[in-house]
Amino acid sequence: MNKKLTLILAVVGALSLASCTNDNSKTVKADKAATQQAKKCGGNKTSAKKCGESKNTAKKCGEGKCGNSKSTDSAAVEKNILTKYPPLEIEMSAKKLADHSYQVQGKAGIATDNGGFISNSGFVVTDEGVVVIDALGSPPLAVELLKRIRKVTDKPIKKLVITHYHADHVFGAQVFKELGAEVIAPVGSFKYINADSTPMRLAERRESLKPWVNEQTYVVKPDTIIDKTTDFELGGIHFTINVVGAAHSDGDLTLLVKEDGVLYSGDIIFGGRVPFIGGGSTKKWVETLASMEKGLNLNVLVPGHGDASTDPAAAIKLTKSYLVFMRKVMGQAVEDMEEFVDAYEAVDWSEFSKLPAFDAVNRLNANTVFLSMEEESVE
Repeated sequence: MNKKLTLILAVVGALSLASCTNDNSKTVKADKAATQQAKKCGGNKTSAKKCGESKNTAKKCGEGKCGNSKSTDSAAVEKNILTKYPPLEIEMSAKKLADHSYQVQGKAGIATDNGGFISNSGFVVTDEGVVVIDALGSPPLAVELLKRIRKVTDKPIKKLVITHYHADHVFGAQVFKELGAEVIAPVGSFKYINADSTPMRLAERRESLKPWVNEQTYVVKPDTIIDKTTDFELGGIHFTINVVGAAHSDGDLTLLVKEDGVLYSGDIIFGGRVPFIGGGSTKKWVETLASMEKGLNLNVLVPGHGDASTDPAAAIKLTKSYLVFMRKVMGQAVEDMEEFVDAYEAVDWSEFSKLPAFDAVNRLNANTVFLSMEEESVE
């Protein structure tokens, strides 16, 4: 099989199997433009003015000075939100992990399984309000998340921290934006937002997740872009946002709740299952996980998919070992100038074949890494 056909198969597989997507900009020029736009906290004069264009931008935004400041009747707005979106009956619960931190866990599956509820979210309750981590894959899912938050607290939703821009984590963001939350995301997010393929991904979900993703669903732009490690405090609780860079996606971050010792990792860690390899950099991803293994002092790690873990080192090890193995076998195939199909069939996958999501994503992952290792070999 030639390399052109291999690439076509990878694209087709991504549309049908991926539990989350990574839609890259096509050119370096687009990447630079997206980065410049990101650094302006949304790319327009209003948001740039609010955030400021100085080294203090992240600090100002972290203190909540870039959020939606509209004076509205929040109770009326929330009441409207709870009824305006198509209803979705889904099994969803909020698990308390520590004094302030909660996890809402999606089920293992591909993007359209379980009403699209296949990724994790979380929230942290403080005396001044709530910080939400990731918004799930549709507005109705975000509404269900809001309902679970309301079973715990009536505090206002102050911030939505998006760990990365993939559809299963961001298509519900408009619900929290409408509630006035400040939307915070990592540098690199605008590569997804501005990509030519993003409208096509949204159109595909409007079909595959109809009616929950529909014509009223849109991709929310962040109010605040974080491009370096940033601390903020809300209601006496202290948070650290660590910008990972392009690992699983075009831009990833993690959120640490210091008082609880809880880390929300996003999709740089998949709990108890095979990860989906997007279009970031598996080399960068492995380096990030290796760094996290050193001196990590946590009580609980909440991955982007799968169970929260009280043994963070084990959670990191599973994702890292899969990525290292994948890079090793596909890198050897590239070095030996093998065709992808022959190389894939010759690999002993038994170490990972019994894990959830293996059948759905492993071949696509291998093809993605095979192509990326070809690119690395000529760099």
